[in-house]
Amino acid sequence: MARRQRVLKRPTISPDKTYQSELIARVINRVMWHGKKTVATKIVEQALIKASEKLQVTPVEAIEKAIENVKPQIEAKAVRIGGSNYQVPMEPYPARALRLSLTWIIGAARGIKGKPMNEKLAQVIIASYNEEGQAIDKRNTVHQMAAANKAYAHLAARARAKKK
Repeated sequence: MARRQRVLKRPTISPDKTYQSELIARVINRVMWHGKKTVATKIVEQALIKASEKLQVTPVEAIEKAIENVKPQIEAKAVRIGGSNYQVPMEPYPARALRLSLTWIIGAARGIKGKPMNEKLAQVIIASYNEEGQAIDKRNTVHQMAAANKAYAHLAARARAKKK
């Protein structure tokens, strides 16, 4: 069976209209359900305003620092070598690290019950900005998994060579 081809990188997404930030546009796209972009935009903008007022920073700074705090620096990746699977600690490429952080932040917000989404998202952004909360716990779990498998770090070079 032949291996699949490399996936081509998609063109960059256009920045959002209010803040002219590509990062906020990505957050809006992640929050969006069933193509309802105007609803998602309102949710994200209200959440950013609430979070920025509470943190006393601009909305763009609040989301950037929250995402930067949640981004994983290292992760354990499954690599098959000699018939065995090993969890090899590797640095995720930047696009994957961003995608994971957005997924964890929005997943943490969706996990809170009994509040409107904009309040839940604001709460998670504030917690992530202060390096606490469920999204930060998820990042720490990933880091601990990588640290636990540090013994297989020497296989990372082999895994990268196989990938090319």
